[in-house]
Amino acid sequence: MSTITLLLTDQQIKQIQTTFQSEIQSKTPPYALFQCKLEGCVITAYQSKKVVFQGNDAELFASAFRKTEINDDQAGSDEVGTGDYFGPICVCACIVTSQNRQQLAQFQIQDSKALKDDYIIQIAPKIMKICEYSLCVLDNHKYNIVQRTNNMNQIKAKLHNQAYVNLSKKTTLPKHIIIDQFTPEKNYYNYIKGEPTIIQGIHFETKAENKYLAVACASVIARYAFLECLKQYEEHYHMTFKKGASDLVDQNAAEFVKEFGFDELRNVAKLHFKNTDKLKEYL
Repeated sequence: MSTITLLLTDQQIKQIQTTFQSEIQSKTPPYALFQCKLEGCVITAYQSKKVVFQGNDAELFASAFRKTEINDDQAGSDEVGTGDYFGPICVCACIVTSQNRQQLAQFQIQDSKALKDDYIIQIAPKIMKICEYSLCVLDNHKYNIVQRTNNMNQIKAKLHNQAYVNLSKKTTLPKHIIIDQFTPEKNYYNYIKGEPTIIQGIHFETKAENKYLAVACASVIARYAFLECLKQYEEHYHMTFKKGASDLVDQNAAEFVKEFGFDELRNVAKLHFKNTDKLKEYL
């Protein structure tokens, strides 16, 4: 468990309070403005404007408030759904300009993993109206076909490249193009060498969603698309679908197979995950 202390502005403290309003505790430590307990992190804001992040995910939450940001026009991309048994892989490429940056300042935009889903559903459509973006959604049926000849990093690389290709057809890409790095640059370009069009000049950086606003916006939009897809699954099958790949997901998958059959599972799940092998324990 780590502890990170930052001195934040009134506006930043207000953003934390608004974003995690439902998680604020009724009792607070001495001299604290508020304390919110999240999964993986406890955030305590003090009257002195010091904010303490404590927990296994302290760095994730704190990093959103110490960005090394490029203020020029930028394009960023990120993906969602790669660690979830149910649901598609969604990749978004998004452009933030010096003109729309001020409009985006009204939202608490950071890595979608550090935001509650309800807040993402609230702000994503607004970001999508402000920014130029391109979204690639690889549904489960097609994913299970593509995965036979492509590993996860190959799939992600091709989706990121295609998102930028689609975005370049809408508008001119800016000088700064950033990918939240999931594989070294050399490997990335090797994965997409057979693609008809390849976007060059990309900057690769780990945890970029906490350093570049365009990547954070892309992360939020991608997460929103993922959540919307799960919602469609739930409406179609009249059952809930758990996120992630935990034991609860195993039980969820077993319930689905009992109701709809194993063949139908390929339309909602990533079959190569270990969760599929565990199904026999529940059936």
